Amino acid sequence: MNTASTQSVRQPAPAEETARDLHRTDSVTNARSDARAQGTQTNPYMPYLPASGSPYAPEGVNPQDLTWAETVGPGGYTHKVVARGTRVRLEDVDGTTCAHVLLFNALEPWERYNAADSIKIPWQAYVTTGHPLLSGEGRVLATVADDTSAHHDTFCGTMTDTQTARKYGDPAIHDVYPSGQGLFEQAGAKHGLEPRDLPPSISFFKGTRAEEDGTIRFTGGAGEGTHVDLIAEMPVIILIANSPHPLDPAQDYLSGPLRVHAWRGEPTQPSEQMSPENTRAYLNTVDYTEARAL
Repeated sequence: MNTASTQSVRQPAPAEETARDLHRTDSVTNARSDARAQGTQTNPYMPYLPASGSPYAPEGVNPQDLTWAETVGPGGYTHKVVARGTRVRLEDVDGTTCAHVLLFNALEPWERYNAADSIKIPWQAYVTTGHPLLSGEGRVLATVADDTSAHHDTFCGTMTDTQTARKYGDPAIHDVYPSGQGLFEQAGAKHGLEPRDLPPSISFFKGTRAEEDGTIRFTGGAGEGTHVDLIAEMPVIILIANSPHPLDPAQDYLSGPLRVHAWRGEPTQPSEQMSPENTRAYLNTVDYTEARAL
């Protein structure tokens, strides 16, 4: 039985009904106005084109070096293919953001982020600076290069359509309460990925802790203005869904603006300071990329 269909859902508040009218396309005139509005920088939730036009370039980064600049709105998604060595900064603007992230090898997308190996190889479930994000092939897709939040989650993934419908309402992607699942499916489709290709994601800016009895405790965020930097260790497809965490106790659909900036850099090199397991993962990655002259 479809549980979601038997559950009562909260009716949209007047402000939420107003939000539905932001993109009216019920006539040619309204559709044209909506399209033109989305193509201007007056819309805060559009990519900055060129990226150097971002008014929020990270401190110390020359705007001319930016390759990606965007603010992702609540309930929004984004996606990009980035080159090896690219540094991607995610920023929690107001302290309520939850950025769910999936990574894929851009050359062979069947290789993708593996939550279990990203915990097992570093012997650490709690992600922060220096943590490798691995695929199931024992290679590193990206490294957490800098972290001022330390509130992240490797256990829970994102909310499904069913979970979203039970807690908030209609999970349709263009409605008020898009599910993380739906956002990932939409983003993945841009790269030929089907729903079956999407594994459990990692979540940034909303943390969890495993208790001794095995339960997962939600620890919330670190506040506004924190950021996480990821270094792409090979060409990767990055999918981002900006939507509530599954364990967030808030009854409102909370997920604030997410700023994304990227610029070219250098991949991580194996070092003597790494554990034997991490060293092997990075060596596997270097072997893979150098064979392809990347």
